[in-house]
Amino acid sequence: MAGLALVTGASSGIGFQIAKQLAGRGYDIVGVGTSDRVAGLGERLPGVQVYPVRVDLSTEDGVADLWRQVEETGRPLDVAALNAGVSLGGAFLDTDLEDEKKMIALNITSQVLLAKHVVRMMTARRSGRILITSSMSALTPTPYESIYGPTRAFMLSFAQGLREEMREYGVTVTALLPGATATEFHSRAGMGNTVFGSNDWKNDPELVARLGVDALFAGKDHVIGGDRKTRLDALRNRMLPDPIKARRFAKASKPR
Repeated sequence: MAGLALVTGASSGIGFQIAKQLAGRGYDIVGVGTSDRVAGLGERLPGVQVYPVRVDLSTEDGVADLWRQVEETGRPLDVAALNAGVSLGGAFLDTDLEDEKKMIALNITSQVLLAKHVVRMMTARRSGRILITSSMSALTPTPYESIYGPTRAFMLSFAQGLREEMREYGVTVTALLPGATATEFHSRAGMGNTVFGSNDWKNDPELVARLGVDALFAGKDHVIGGDRKTRLDALRNRMLPDPIKARRFAKASKPR
């Protein structure tokens, strides 16, 4: 019988490409999204069983509803890709606090709540693979995305700590750190009037997802999701002082 993989944020972008990569490896997919696009996921992933789940993971009820539907499949999870996340562009002085609270709820709280369910299921079987999407933004201050970057830094640290805890149970945890990717991500964040607003120079989401899934099955600690330039940027971010990185980031993120 085919294995089962959970992918959040599966309707589009990197999440859809992760689901496609896993389906290509023969995994059935529990695909999660907030829009009605998730209902058509089965048509876009032929050849495998798809369980589309439309929930709002920024709420605890949404996470509980998702997990109930996972359990209703009657199947254990072999893979979990915790990928859902959003950003919010603009100066912290001007951004809406309710929007920021919702972002924290989705990018951090929901991930922790869902991970708790996932690791308890996988450790009971002493088998499983977890892919946690962080970001290159975890490696630098992110002015004009001042809350988003710290949420991604949290998830990177969480993934690395969890990896060590899961080692004795035969469960692997891999962090995916995408660079800027050609998706709807920045337009949804209201960053159309920034350098990040253009997708012309960004990484292909298929490449990012493939690198992430390959690293997952290789049992790697983390992987930079992007081309050679992205990998060089990651190396630079690990070496430069934070004030310099903040100024560099602001050149791309500050509204024009």
